[in-house]
Amino acid sequence: MLRRLALTAVVSLAALATAVPASTATASGPVSAGPVPAAVPTSGPFAASKPAPGPLPMPLPLPGFLDDGTGDAPGEVDETRTRLTVSVENTGVPGADGTFELECGPTGGTHPKGQAACERLAEAGATRSGRQELFRETPEGTMCTMIHGGDAFARIVGTWEGRAVDTTATRRDGCEIARWNSLVPVLPDVR
Repeated sequence: MLRRLALTAVVSLAALATAVPASTATASGPVSAGPVPAAVPTSGPFAASKPAPGPLPMPLPLPGFLDDGTGDAPGEVDETRTRLTVSVENTGVPGADGTFELECGPTGGTHPKGQAACERLAEAGATRSGRQELFRETPEGTMCTMIHGGDAFARIVGTWEGRAVDTTATRRDGCEIARWNSLVPVLPDVR
C-alpha cells in the first residue's frame, strides 16, 4: 500500500511539473483573452526568480524504504530472487528423500514439484503474515501436542524473495507437523 501511495505521489508530481509551465503563461499568447492565473507567485517574497522547470525525468527511482532496501523498483525485480536447496531425509516416501534445487521466476532446478512449490511460495509471499511465518521455526516454550509424525527431517537453505533462508523442519510434535504441512509442496507430503 505504501508503494502504491508513493508511486501515486511521484506520478502526481510529474503531472504537476508538466502542467506548471503552461499555467504560468500570461495573456501574451494569441488565443488568450486575459491573464491566466499563475500557479507560482509572480511578485512578493515567494516569487520565482526563474521560470518553472520542465517536466520531471521519468522513471524516478523509489526511495529505499519503499523497495525493501534492495534497490529494485517494481518492474526491475531480479528474475530469480528465490533459490533454495531443499534436503529431505527419512520420509518413508519413495523418491521424496534427497537434495533438490528450487528456483522460482522462472521455475527451474531439480525439485520434483518445482512449479507447485513456487506457487506455494508466491502464495505465502503475497501476505505479510506469510512472509513472516513461512520459514520461522517454532519458538521455544510453545505448547504443542505430543503427536509424533515420523522421523522425517528437512533443511532449507538459500534465498526466498531476496531474503536469506536457513531453517530445518521435522515432524516431532504437533507444531512441527503443522509447520511441515504448511511448507508442502516445497517439502514432500508425508501424511
